[in-house]
Amino acid sequence: MLHPLEQLRDEALREIESATDEQALETTRVKYLGRSGSISSWGEQMKTLAKDEKPVVGKLLNEVRNAVTAAIETRDAQFRLEKESGALARIDISLPGTPHEIGSLHPLQQMHERAIKIFRRMGFALAEGPDVETEWYCFDALNTPPDHPARNEQDTFYLSDGRLLRTHTSTVQIRAMESAPPPLRVIASGAAYRRDEVDATHSAQFHQIEGLYVDENVSVADLKGDLEFFLRELFGSETEVQFRPHYFPFTEPSLEVYVRSKALKRGEQWIEVAGCGMVHPAVFEAVNKARGDKAYDPEKWSGYAFGLGMDRLAMILFDIPDIRLFAENDLRFLRQFA
Repeated sequence: MLHPLEQLRDEALREIESATDEQALETTRVKYLGRSGSISSWGEQMKTLAKDEKPVVGKLLNEVRNAVTAAIETRDAQFRLEKESGALARIDISLPGTPHEIGSLHPLQQMHERAIKIFRRMGFALAEGPDVETEWYCFDALNTPPDHPARNEQDTFYLSDGRLLRTHTSTVQIRAMESAPPPLRVIASGAAYRRDEVDATHSAQFHQIEGLYVDENVSVADLKGDLEFFLRELFGSETEVQFRPHYFPFTEPSLEVYVRSKALKRGEQWIEVAGCGMVHPAVFEAVNKARGDKAYDPEKWSGYAFGLGMDRLAMILFDIPDIRLFAENDLRFLRQFA
């Protein structure tokens, strides 16, 4: 004769097998394995059994519970498989798939990362600063006189509190010297803003990388050598580099940089790509005054600075005719750089 637990097991297995859906299966589980279920209640009855019966009944109870639990899990898996199979059967595999386009970096971001990698290899650290600046950081500290045209409201975006949108990232160079003594080798990357009339080659917002190197005995030879290396890494090893005298208030001497390369679409044409020069002693003196020391003594330290327009470099490298294309978000244009 079967033990009552074995009878419960057989009844439970039959009901599990005959369950027609997940709800019926759950009802069966509660009936037998719930807190007040028929099989679970035997756990409470164990304490009323004789001492010699407890091991036998306890072993049988575990076997019954495990068998019913396994049967419920198997039946539940069958229901889930049937549900998934039914969903798949309703899919029309003849329909075309939904295309997923793979994005890519904006050409300006590509240009930015390419330039940063080259400068990092040359030992430059990346420095950052705010887009909204004071006149001191943007002009005074950079030896720009009060009557300089760049300080005119027709050229610079001034805010109501007297601050302004930086016209170049040279402001970050000043902040870097304020916070750290020489030797110093940093590049400052970011947006700059000027009141330019927007056309094919001008924009009110553009992007720059400016570099600063301060150490003992830094010379024009260091400046030329580093910029030539950078530009040949960027445009190709056959690139020719030319330096022409110019004027900037924050460097002396000052130079403009031109390149030409057969690898570029413009061929043999000389193209202006940067401004540079040796840091003016007045800039070091302004930094010393702000720091309250003589850390940047122009008698001991010298340095060079340069500025590169990322938009201009990207236009040259990728042969882009109009700077406005960078901001229009036209996918027909952007897909070329994917």
